[in-house]
Amino acid sequence: MNFKYRLARWYDRTVLDLARQFRWSFVPPLMVYLAAGVSGLTSIVSIFFIKDYLGLSAAFLAGLTFWAGIPWTLKMPLGHLVDLMWRWKASLVYLGAGLIALSLMIMYGLIAHTREMAQVASIETWFVLSAILAPVGYVVQDVVADAMTVEAVPTVDASGAPRPADEVKAMHTTMQTLGRFAVISGSVMVAAFTIYMFAGAAELPAAELAKVYARIYLTALVIPVLSVAGVILGDLALRRRERALRLEGLSEGEIRAAHSGNAQTTKPKPWLLVGGLAFAVFAISMGASGLPFTQEIVFAGSMVIVILLIVGLLDELQPDQARALVGTAIVIFAFRAVPLPGPGQVWFEIDVLGFDQQFLSVLSLITSCLALVGMVLLRPLMAERSIAYIVALLTIAAGVLALPNIGLYYGLHEWTAPATGGIVDARFIAILDTAIESPLGQISMIPMLAWIAQNAPRQLKATFFAVMASFTNLAISASSLATRYLNEFFIVTREVRDRDTGEVTVTANYDQLGILLIVVAVISVAVPLLTIFAIQWSRFHTEQ
Repeated sequence: MNFKYRLARWYDRTVLDLARQFRWSFVPPLMVYLAAGVSGLTSIVSIFFIKDYLGLSAAFLAGLTFWAGIPWTLKMPLGHLVDLMWRWKASLVYLGAGLIALSLMIMYGLIAHTREMAQVASIETWFVLSAILAPVGYVVQDVVADAMTVEAVPTVDASGAPRPADEVKAMHTTMQTLGRFAVISGSVMVAAFTIYMFAGAAELPAAELAKVYARIYLTALVIPVLSVAGVILGDLALRRRERALRLEGLSEGEIRAAHSGNAQTTKPKPWLLVGGLAFAVFAISMGASGLPFTQEIVFAGSMVIVILLIVGLLDELQPDQARALVGTAIVIFAFRAVPLPGPGQVWFEIDVLGFDQQFLSVLSLITSCLALVGMVLLRPLMAERSIAYIVALLTIAAGVLALPNIGLYYGLHEWTAPATGGIVDARFIAILDTAIESPLGQISMIPMLAWIAQNAPRQLKATFFAVMASFTNLAISASSLATRYLNEFFIVTREVRDRDTGEVTVTANYDQLGILLIVVAVISVAVPLLTIFAIQWSRFHTEQ
């Protein structure tokens, strides 16, 4: 009886409580987040397009990832701009949707009308342009969606009476959990669709396979449609709630406070906007200068500017909150700044292990589904444990889960497959790795976003959501730099053939991939754990 009671209580606390806290006002930002999840629709196509048709090195692609990550470091000034232009937030989402659509159409043109596109500019130039346009569109939409999550949590009931603080806090946590849930749900939809699209693709001739790739990019135009629909629904729902509150006799100021948590209007902070503009001018001018070590200079300059912007914004918080925010930001930065193996690992899986488009889609589907399950099951852990604890858990898990990938390179499957009658082969090991890793990779964002939603001044909701993202997303640039350095030192190449003649232009060489995987695993464990230890023993320690 006692066990049944505990099981029922756990189920109620973990699953049913999440459903009870759901509000229909959550739907609009969730649709924008869903669009972000669906953005992975073209990722597998991009991998094979680069591998088969573009002679771009792993180091160059890592460098391109660095530039594509730069727009995300602008989230803080963009967030303040969103706060100032909140009445016109729909226009910002439309702008982001337009940039995303343009990026998708460029890639469709490259695949379906290669010769015509090449007459205007080189294929590599078009590809780089597409790779830069997409993140700019996504970052604009992401900033608006983050702020919409605060507006989506009602601080008053239907009669206009304030809701209890603990109830509001619980709804903020639920909103952020469902936000991550929507992103991963988009990934599930994408994986299922690509499994269908890539059925039998391995046997298709190159021309027919290119048509499949092109259709996927056309289908991806649903991404901007979803985000625009979310904003339209949000405006309609907001007007409906406003009419209901007016009927209850609330003033316009009280109605505004009910939606934002604060009746104050946002006062411009020129230093935020000037700093963001200075960053953009600096990054673009340095990128066009052709100077050596451009990426390093842009990263260092970006770091200085973003830190100065954050320091200025910390005055809006209480001292203990500011210290906790700084400590949390440093921990998250260290976790996200570790290097990745680079594209060489996927090339190895395709060329040597024989993973095709459909199997990579299956891996993606398994990852996404287990992430959804893990998010629900681990929700109590996210509510009870500090961000430092969660990051330490993820770091240790990442170190352990790097072992199967290393084992695959050194032929682990060649021993396990005969020993198990062919059951534990390379694909089984890859699925096992994915199955364990996927739920943990998403949970660190939820408590951090919920903390910001609960503690940030409401008139600066988008600005404060962007504070953490500006700094921690700069870590992605640091990760790309470190990945590029490692790929320049440990050279990994894949075979590239001329699209017209079939002649091999680049030969495959995976000799140094194994040591690269080992070095990445060691760094990925050591750096975050040492950072957590240092922060938790300092005055910046975080219990949040």
